[in-house]
Amino acid sequence: MFSLSQEEHCAPSIDLVKYGELVVLGYNGSLPNGDRGRRKSRFALYKRIKPNGVSPSTVHVLNTPQASKIGRSTESPIDFVVTDTIAGGQEGEETLITQSTISRFACRIVCERTPPYTARIYAAGFDTSKNIFLGEKAAKWKNPDGHMDGLTTNGVLVMHPKGGFTEESKPGVWREISVCGDVYTLRETRSAQTPGKLVENESNILQDGSLVDLCGATLLWRTAEGLFHTPTQKHLEALRQEINAARPQCPVGLNTLAFPSMHRSRALSSLEEKQPWVYLACGHVHGYHNWGHRSEQEANTERECPMCRVVGPYVPLWLGCEPAFYVDTGAPTYAFVPCGHVCSEKSVKYWSEIPLPHGTHAFHAACPFCATQLSPTQGYSKLIFQGPVD
Repeated sequence: MFSLSQEEHCAPSIDLVKYGELVVLGYNGSLPNGDRGRRKSRFALYKRIKPNGVSPSTVHVLNTPQASKIGRSTESPIDFVVTDTIAGGQEGEETLITQSTISRFACRIVCERTPPYTARIYAAGFDTSKNIFLGEKAAKWKNPDGHMDGLTTNGVLVMHPKGGFTEESKPGVWREISVCGDVYTLRETRSAQTPGKLVENESNILQDGSLVDLCGATLLWRTAEGLFHTPTQKHLEALRQEINAARPQCPVGLNTLAFPSMHRSRALSSLEEKQPWVYLACGHVHGYHNWGHRSEQEANTERECPMCRVVGPYVPLWLGCEPAFYVDTGAPTYAFVPCGHVCSEKSVKYWSEIPLPHGTHAFHAACPFCATQLSPTQGYSKLIFQGPVD
């Protein structure tokens, strides 16, 4: 859970200034059971009617922190609730909550109220008394200027991509943000007591495309200006209809294939009769069929493509429905391996190069739509459709 400067308890009016949005990686446009209240897959930040920033004050050390009122996700200082991302995004909502390793008050985002509305991120949020709170195991220290600073138990990591969030973007370096907003190199492990080295020439200012990792969930920050250049839901729907209008066919069964609606693509639960399937090793798109198994034990992980005899995973294709994850407005012609989520060529290539934190010290690339770890040898595959024979 984390605290943000966002308009409380009311729908934004046309007069409010929009700072940007945070989008949780791993959910294809919405949570498995739907977005509800403060628990959702994306959060829009608007200018508050009255500012609610914080300023340094008295430091208190609690000998019995378990006896103090630390607060829960129902507390009013918390604007949004984020729970752990489960790879595949098919777990129930209650399971996500019980398994969450994210601090009740993970981070704060403070936006300047005047243009260019600079957004800065800080570790730790507020307790029920609206004071910043750090757990007893969190690293803490006093800076040379006398101010206390510290890190949350599992850390708030940030990565700013090189070149912003564009077709030419490249991965940046993961850093850790302190309570006061200073930038540090990563600790040896997420919960180590010793902080990394201070990086004085870098800041906690969020850029379009910055990634924020809360040790259990990773969020993408998109500025209002950046969102203006992303494809819209209508654009993605038009691309879907364009592919279906071309009447792609299964090269063996000769039946017409069609991507399901964006709504059904988000569900990731029920396969439709015309659902496109793909042999990921070669990219040939088919309808579903039962032949080609190398063995009964291998199921769909080792199937032989009837077109080229290449052996590899055989999975259904799902359109990527979250526009914020696209770096361009190109056609959905590539699929992530091994999950089968489909988006543009430049988008799959961008995400396949991004090392996302995993556990306490590992990093790996993952599909932004479902958080499935990408294959280290082949992170994506170009789709090969066959047109109608008539």
